Amino acid sequence: MLTITVDDSAFRSHMQELQKRLDNLTPVMEDIGNRMENAVRQRFATRTDPSGAPWAPWMQSTRESYPVAGTPAAKKYGAGNALLLDRYGDMLGSLNFQADPASVRVGFAQPYATYHEYGTKRMARRGMLTADPAQGRLGVADEAMVLDVITQWLAPKNGP
Repeated sequence: MLTITVDDSAFRSHMQELQKRLDNLTPVMEDIGNRMENAVRQRFATRTDPSGAPWAPWMQSTRESYPVAGTPAAKKYGAGNALLLDRYGDMLGSLNFQADPASVRVGFAQPYATYHEYGTKRMARRGMLTADPAQGRLGVADEAMVLDVITQWLAPKNGP
């Protein structure tokens, strides 16, 4: 599973208050995990990174070797989905989150997701989880979503 450490200093004071109000933060972490997972799924649909920038297109060598129906590669490996970062659906299908009382981990079970998140010497970065993986920074919209979830959980509950 791809694991990226995120600088959470912006959320720390909110989390401390939340910990005072709730004995078990698992429901909060599950809410954040669900929303992050949905945001990543949306990125696959829009082919954009957490900052809203379009993913880099395939290199010509990738286009030429991609297993599109009727090509030699498809005959050898099976026809793919012909979508960027979605050759056979394995990576997106492995997207998941794990929540516990103090944290949530969102990532992919496919180890090659790391190459896409960070990029390589030969492959452009196509961010799915972070705006800046080296700094552990979420995109602005993702940060706002996390703060919104925390704010909702911190808000006084009306009724019995």
